[in-house]
Amino acid sequence: MPAGGFTVTVEVDRAVSRVFGYLADPANRPAWQASLRRIDPVTTGPPGVGTRWYDVTWPGPRPLMEITDWQPDRRWAETGRWHGLEVALALEFTALGPERTRVRASTATHAPGWRRPLGLVLDLLGPLGARDDLRRAGRLC
Repeated sequence: MPAGGFTVTVEVDRAVSRVFGYLADPANRPAWQASLRRIDPVTTGPPGVGTRWYDVTWPGPRPLMEITDWQPDRRWAETGRWHGLEVALALEFTALGPERTRVRASTATHAPGWRRPLGLVLDLLGPLGARDDLRRAGRLC
């Protein structure tokens, strides 16, 4: 399967627990992720490994999302799937001080067959959008 991805890093003037709590909760995503209109929950209860929802995006795709890793204040990951396209996102959190956090976002894109051009576009444009989204989240949390 063809694979790609990207990595971006941002620093936020907030405590690591606050940044993790905000970014790890899918309910907050439409406020800071520019491509989202809303999420449609599939599972109920507090977020954690196995939490699933649909991202409802303004371009139209509705990927099924699932939290795959949950290590409070350290690491959070999800995988999104849509018509054979799969994108994994991992966020790593590093406390740089009591009120400063580094967030490193890494993606892995699997775009086989006819999906390959879409995967290449995501990998090319993704870093700009992801960096802006994470900066917005940092201001909001």
